[in-house]
Amino acid sequence: LIFSMMGVLNFAHASFYMLGAYFAYQTSTYLGFWPALVIAPLAVAFLGALTERYGLRTVHRYGHVAELLFTFGLAYIIEEFVHLLWGRAPVEYKIPEILDFSAFSIFSTQYPAYRVFMMLMSVGMLACLYLVLTRTRIGLIIQASLTHPEMVEALGHNVPSVFMTVFAGGAALAGLAGVIGGNAFVTEPGMAASVGTIVFVVVVFGGMGSLAGAFIASLIIGAVQTFSVAFDYSLATLLTGLGVQLNTESAWYELWKVTIAQAAPVLPYILMVFMLIVRPKGLMGTREG
Repeated sequence: LIFSMMGVLNFAHASFYMLGAYFAYQTSTYLGFWPALVIAPLAVAFLGALTERYGLRTVHRYGHVAELLFTFGLAYIIEEFVHLLWGRAPVEYKIPEILDFSAFSIFSTQYPAYRVFMMLMSVGMLACLYLVLTRTRIGLIIQASLTHPEMVEALGHNVPSVFMTVFAGGAALAGLAGVIGGNAFVTEPGMAASVGTIVFVVVVFGGMGSLAGAFIASLIIGAVQTFSVAFDYSLATLLTGLGVQLNTESAWYELWKVTIAQAAPVLPYILMVFMLIVRPKGLMGTREG
């Protein structure tokens, strides 16, 4: 959303995700989870609006490098802010009791109801975003501001305000993801760094500026990460099965022995590099990245 609209590759996006989790934790302590589901994203959206108005808008005139440096530095500032306010240890942000049960079982594996809730919220966010951008007047103004900003201003719309609204909306979505993901995983100061790189892989693999591409890429990357850990096969296994005799004294032999499960953490990045080689725009990219 932010890249396709503003051309800004926001390295602090995962930090807004982290803030959503921490704001939800603090809010849920006093008001409960459901109010936090609304309050935390709005608070992150407010910070996103301030970031665009008094930060990105100022450095925009100096080009994309300045924007990248600004968002990169902002990520470190947010992390230090979290350290000062909540400390370095994980906080006890728990799943709400009403959703803390098993929804169903698959092959004797219990599937938590909260994971179903997360999935429904994710699909709902994507559907709402798609409908707003493609079926409403606001969406038309947003898309027109990208391609014909002068004409949009001539029609009486404030393009800088549109940009600020888009950035705040993107930050709110990241904050909402933090609300529903912070308690399912671990809410701690390193959560932004852990999710930031994989988000970048999804954006690049799906195609910068493509909402549908990001959705498809997230499913592909998620499936690769989930199922690859179950495959205890290697190139050595494959070649031996084909009757190829490997030289066990070779320096490459240890590499051939690496299993898919062992290589699982780096497979998404290998897919990203492969996509950049074959199709630099990504699966459904509309902009050059």
